Amino acid sequence: MDRRNSKISGEAHPFSDHKSYSIAEIMAAGGATAFANKMGKSPESIDDRLKALPKDAFLTNEEAIAALKMLNESK
Repeated sequence: MDRRNSKISGEAHPFSDHKSYSIAEIMAAGGATAFANKMGKSPESIDDRLKALPKDAFLTNEEAIAALKMLNESK
């Protein structure tokens, strides 16, 4: 299967409206912190942005434990 041409049928890609940046672009901006500052982001706003998310946006403790277990088993 050619990964470059693969598509998810019938599903919208959840990140399709977000631009991604390469490591080279981030480093050219002066590193992660400088890049975030140039994008108008700040560490201080993270808490407010997390509080604005709906409750179902987060994993439950059981889901987190299961996800971490799967990650550890796949190493």
